[in-house]
Amino acid sequence: MTLRVRDSCLCLHTQRAARAVARRFDEALRPVGLRSGQFSILISLNRPEPPTVGSVADLLAMDRTTLTANLKPLERRGLLTVRPDDQDRRARRLSLTEDGLALLEQAIPIWIETHERIERGLSGDVDALRENLNRLTRLEKNDDLSP
Repeated sequence: MTLRVRDSCLCLHTQRAARAVARRFDEALRPVGLRSGQFSILISLNRPEPPTVGSVADLLAMDRTTLTANLKPLERRGLLTVRPDDQDRRARRLSLTEDGLALLEQAIPIWIETHERIERGLSGDVDALRENLNRLTRLEKNDDLSP
């Protein structure tokens, strides 16, 4: 059974791949003082209207508690602000600061180069891989893998 899990477990293979990709981006983004997860959070805030904590958590497939914990160091660094929603005081809106935008401007070219290098190293249809990964993410919400 151990060999079967090692060789076929989608959970194991997905986790291993995610860790390898995250390490690659962590190393690439180190010169600008970001980790891959922090970049993902900051880029998710780069919108015309400040998103809510809930919408960012959904986008990143994180629970709100984990996202909130990950926002705190970025907020302390002055890269984002958290404020109550004007319409619903229970909701919180997230905004990039000028420093956050400036850091993203430095990080995006690094992300592009790293992303292109990773894609070049893959065989097969990368768009199909992306779609299948998105389908796995949707599985958690509705237990349906249909196209």
